[in-house]
Amino acid sequence: MQRYKTPSKIISLLAGLAFSSLAVSASTDSTAKSELSPYEASYTASMSKGVSLNGQGVRTLTDQGNNVWLYRTDVDSFIADINESLIFKWKDGHVIPLRYRYSLSGFLIKDRKQSIDFNWQEGIAKGKYSGKSFEVKLEEGTLDPLGYQLQLHQDLKAGKRDITYRVLDKGDYDTDRFAVIAEESLSDRGQTMKTLKAEKVRDKGSKRQTLMWFDPEQNYLLARLLQVEPDGSEYELRLKDARVQD
Repeated sequence: MQRYKTPSKIISLLAGLAFSSLAVSASTDSTAKSELSPYEASYTASMSKGVSLNGQGVRTLTDQGNNVWLYRTDVDSFIADINESLIFKWKDGHVIPLRYRYSLSGFLIKDRKQSIDFNWQEGIAKGKYSGKSFEVKLEEGTLDPLGYQLQLHQDLKAGKRDITYRVLDKGDYDTDRFAVIAEESLSDRGQTMKTLKAEKVRDKGSKRQTLMWFDPEQNYLLARLLQVEPDGSEYELRLKDARVQD
């Protein structure tokens, strides 16, 4: 039974990070006003030795009007089904979360749900995780577990190469840091691209590793994401298809 838990968590993580790279227009001028572009993207996932996780995922970004957007992920696999969504405001190149929802269910795994509602006027976020309610004071720039992924992409496009976020998750704050560590050529589907290789910076001695390859020539599209677990297991996502509206 235990062996099903790790892949479900990995699908959730990789699904989120993979498509954060598609949602913003092509401007790399950090002083320019960035605009979001609606899109739909799909991906495939595999684990160690290339074994398929039989997962199909779709992420969409849709304009709701008045600078309000819906960011959504739906993953369907034999291990787990995941539905994650965020309603947010887009202001001056920054994500301002309003309503976050997450639901995971699957075969031989424990269902998980989380909800967070952000009240910026009162400076308070209220939510529920695993049936327990929480209330947290909002910090300036607070992001949610989905919104920080969109903000990461925007900041990379703006030229930033070492970025830290405060993320509200499960009733508490996490500090997540990402850094570009190299320029690296990557071959995929018979094509070679020059990419920016980034990693999630973890505590010294951590045996878990998350690596991401972004393609500047294709609107900073994430070409590959690799997660290495402490036991040496590897989980990988590769983009399958993306359609971005002008």
